[in-house]
Amino acid sequence: MLDINYIRQNQDQVKIACVNKNLDSSIIDQLLSVDEERRSLQQKMDELRSQANANADAIKKMVAAGDRPSADLVENGKTIKAKLKGLEPKDKEISEKFTELMSGVPNVPAADVPVGKDENSNQVVRQEGQKRKFAFAPKMHDEVMKNLDWLDTERAVKIAGFRGYFLKNEALLLEQALLLYALSIMKKHGFTPMSAPVLVNREAMQGTGYFPWGAEDHYYTQDGQILAGTAEVALTAYYGGELLREKDLPIKICGVSPCFRREVGSYGKDTKGVIRVHQFNKVEQVVLTVADEEVTREWHERMLGYSEELLQGLGLPYQVLLMCTGDMGAGQRKKYDIETWFPGQGKYRETHSASYFNDFQARRLNMRYQAKDGSTKFVYTLNNTVAASPRLLAAVVENYQQADGSVEIPEVLKKWMV
Repeated sequence: MLDINYIRQNQDQVKIACVNKNLDSSIIDQLLSVDEERRSLQQKMDELRSQANANADAIKKMVAAGDRPSADLVENGKTIKAKLKGLEPKDKEISEKFTELMSGVPNVPAADVPVGKDENSNQVVRQEGQKRKFAFAPKMHDEVMKNLDWLDTERAVKIAGFRGYFLKNEALLLEQALLLYALSIMKKHGFTPMSAPVLVNREAMQGTGYFPWGAEDHYYTQDGQILAGTAEVALTAYYGGELLREKDLPIKICGVSPCFRREVGSYGKDTKGVIRVHQFNKVEQVVLTVADEEVTREWHERMLGYSEELLQGLGLPYQVLLMCTGDMGAGQRKKYDIETWFPGQGKYRETHSASYFNDFQARRLNMRYQAKDGSTKFVYTLNNTVAASPRLLAAVVENYQQADGSVEIPEVLKKWMV
């Protein structure tokens, strides 16, 4: 959520942000109209409260002097109270509309984010690692895994529906090894590991900016809870509504959890294998830091580096992309994606995503800190994928497949294999 004062003073810039993120910019005019109506109504109510207080003081003085309050004062008090009560439904209605519209305003992209409508405008920042030269035609991961009895999608679809899968035998152990390896890297860098709740409430989804824009891509329970698509939701909302201290920042936490996504709009895409599935496991990193964008940008690069460290340790070639305005989330100010090389498919595929938000999420979550100068500020938030499986598992399988159909275990994972 942006500061309403910022929106008032920079409405053209915020409108451009809406357009560049493929969102309807008319929400800004609607918001400012409701904001003006809200402020006008609040002014009227404040004036009535001031009159009510003055009237009450006059009555108290008369009582203190031993006099009986005049009928005019008593009647005036009743009239003011009735007027205030009559305005309360309108005030409630306007406040709710204001909050709804504020929640639908996107973050403004950083100045160095390329403008573009879709993934075609993303920029390759760099490519890292050497692509392996195969003496045979590399297969896609699903064929390799099925031949090894590591993957069963046919029975999974029968039980769980489209995009369901079973990981079997060494594939399950290899996936767990990847997640443990990822956690070990985060622990080394001082992150607090946590298991994150999968079921979260609407306030957490709204607070982290997944609602209202991504509401259709999530699963809901009959109790109104939501199956989160990332541990970012729970980890970022962990300190929601709290006042932190600057000396405790940055707060570095990482979470491991199952994740659930409906994959709305991806019908017909990636129907083979385990590239695009409804349920997966992920290690996510989150940082809460001071309200300084330069500090935040330093952390953004550092967190990206942790994910690169994992891929380099695995010996997987990858490329880093700077995402354009049309291919980033509504709440994100700047975003990198990492795409890992899949030799069986002959292309790079997204495996990681690193974003920073400034105070966009913190305002929605009311997550503040007391600065050293005594002032109160909203924290700045960042997040990044460390490892998401089975997509990362599929990358390992494709890159480490052997001519005889077996898969070599990366050296860094061997100690994690049971």
